[in-house]
Amino acid sequence: MNCRSAFFVHFETNGLMNKLFPYRYWVLIFLFFLTLITYLDRVSVSLLGVRIKAAFHLSNEQFGWVLGAFALAYALFEIPSGVAGDRYGQRAVFIRIVLWWSLFTALTGATTGLLSLICVRFLFGVGESGAYPNSSGTISRWFPVTETATGISWMSIGANTGAAIAPLIIIPLAIAYGWRVPFFVNGFIGVLWVLVCYLWFRNHPSEMKNISKVEAAYIEEKRRFTNHKQPFPWKLVFRNRSLLALVLAFYCCQWGNYFFIAWMPVYLQEGRHFSENNMKITTSYLFIVGILGALTAGIVSDWLVKRKGVKYGRRFIAVISMGMIGALILLAALTTSNVVVVISLIVAHFFYLPSVVTSFATCVDIGGDNAGTVAGIMNCFGQLGAFFMAVVFGKIVDVTHNFTTPLFILSGVLFTGCLLWLFVDAGRAILNVKVSYK
Repeated sequence: MNCRSAFFVHFETNGLMNKLFPYRYWVLIFLFFLTLITYLDRVSVSLLGVRIKAAFHLSNEQFGWVLGAFALAYALFEIPSGVAGDRYGQRAVFIRIVLWWSLFTALTGATTGLLSLICVRFLFGVGESGAYPNSSGTISRWFPVTETATGISWMSIGANTGAAIAPLIIIPLAIAYGWRVPFFVNGFIGVLWVLVCYLWFRNHPSEMKNISKVEAAYIEEKRRFTNHKQPFPWKLVFRNRSLLALVLAFYCCQWGNYFFIAWMPVYLQEGRHFSENNMKITTSYLFIVGILGALTAGIVSDWLVKRKGVKYGRRFIAVISMGMIGALILLAALTTSNVVVVISLIVAHFFYLPSVVTSFATCVDIGGDNAGTVAGIMNCFGQLGAFFMAVVFGKIVDVTHNFTTPLFILSGVLFTGCLLWLFVDAGRAILNVKVSYK
């Protein structure tokens, strides 16, 4: 054994390496890059929306159907993907979904018109469905309960990093080589992630080669996941008032999300007459600030839950978050100043992230072994909200010939989601078991 190996064995044996950088944090980095790629892929079509509309002579309503096709497929396959991850393990599902969506990301660049674009984006949505439910399932298996929201927050940090760097990558590529090339590049990046997943990632800490036995035992003792193989209580789910309130609140929340990632670039260019470069800069800043929102949300949520309990800790964050988004979107609709619009949207997106982190953390809290399934149910409703928002937004713009009216509707939906959170109890699991936070 050489000196370097002896050094690491000594530190591993004494548990010091895990104190400096616990092995489970590598799993956070792994999930960070997964969600980064999902948003790099997802945001591309909206960043290139004006170019695609011009190439295929699409109206706003038609482009809304292109955006909605992804969201509809994503919604329909969320629950099956979440169930599959809970039953067969997240690793196998991750490999399937990322290979699938990488293929159809690339094929987006080969579309020839409205019909092929809708079909390819629908199939792309089929692939991306399950990314968040299975990430939530991974958090439930790999992290102690006291790190739930912090772990979830890194998924949102990855998503916002992907969305923040997307304008800096996608638009220059489109200017230099045409709007089709960015989709080919994105597909290749997804394949690289799959190789890492196949070669390195495992479903449980005890299955990993390089994790210390001390850390693996600590995680498996303190995590939500218990592996008692209880059948999922489908009948109870649809009679659970708290869960119904959660999924309806997330339905409202995703109206806001899909405005930011799907319609906002077009809104800025055609509704507010921004140049493509100014739109690129605004979009990038918006998602950079979102990274701070996600990081803050995870730390504050776990801290607040420790002090006030799961029920009130999660509820307080979500109510404040969604109320602020609704108010700021309303301000953007009322003002004539582009500066106020930019500030309002950036701050609104900062507050959007705590609602997402809290929602998925609640899925882990109440889902336990079935965290992926619960997250799939919630995100299914959320993506149905995204679908309706995508289609309705474009239709209203074409009918009213302005981009302001749909913002009023969006604000009202977000305020409704804020009120729904008053009925969510993250302190009680699906099987009517009180959730502790130790």
